[in-house]
Amino acid sequence: MRTGRLAMSTVSLLLLLIACEQQSWESAMAAGQQAMQRGQYAEAERIFSIAVRKAEEQFGLHHRHMGVALSNEAQALAAQGQYVEAEPLYTQALKIYQDAHGEIHADVAATLNNLGVLHRMHGQFSQAEPLLNRALAIKERLHGPDHPDVALTIHNLGLLFVSQGQPEKAEPLYRRALAIREKTLSPAHPDVVKSLEELAGVLRKLHREGEAAALDARAYELRSKRS
Repeated sequence: MRTGRLAMSTVSLLLLLIACEQQSWESAMAAGQQAMQRGQYAEAERIFSIAVRKAEEQFGLHHRHMGVALSNEAQALAAQGQYVEAEPLYTQALKIYQDAHGEIHADVAATLNNLGVLHRMHGQFSQAEPLLNRALAIKERLHGPDHPDVALTIHNLGLLFVSQGQPEKAEPLYRRALAIREKTLSPAHPDVVKSLEELAGVLRKLHREGEAAALDARAYELRSKRS
C-alpha cells in the first residue's frame, strides 16, 4: 500500500511538472508557492526551476520576474538544508533587483535579509552580520524605525548573536523587535508570541529566570486566546 501511494505521488508530481512546463511563469510560481505551503520543498524546488526558465523565455534574464523565481527556488533549497546551492541563486536575484531598482528597494532588502539568514544557518556568522545590517538600514529608510519588516531583520540579527553564544548582544535586539511587533501587530499575533518566547530563552541563558518566566506566562496567555 505504501509503495502504491509513493508511485501515485510520483505520477502526480510528474503530471504537475508537465503542466507547469506548458503554462506561464505566473502558473509555475503559483504551483511552487502551493508546494511550499504544503511543506513539499523538493517539489517546490523543481517547479521554481521551471519558473526560472519561464521567466527567461517570457521576460529575459534581467527582469524582476527572474529575480522572484530565483529567490523562491533558493528558498526551497534552503528549506531542504541545501545552503551552498541556494546562495548563488540569492546572489543572482540580488544583482537583478539592484540593477532594476537601485539599492534602496524592498526586494533588495528582502534578499539581503535572506542571504544573511542563509549564512547564519550555514554557520558563516561573519558573512551574515553585514548582510543583515545592510538589510536593516534599507528597511528603516523605506519604512521608518517601527515596521514589522524592520522587526523581522532586527530579530534575525538577535538570532545571529544567539547562534554565536552571545545572548547579551541578542537581548536588546529581541526587545526592540518585540516592542515594534507589540506596537504594530495584534496582541496575539504569532510574531508577538514568538518574540516573547525567544526573548525568554535569551534571558534564561543570562540566568534571569524570573523575567523569563513572566514572558513565558504572557506568551502562554496569548496562545490560549488564539486557540
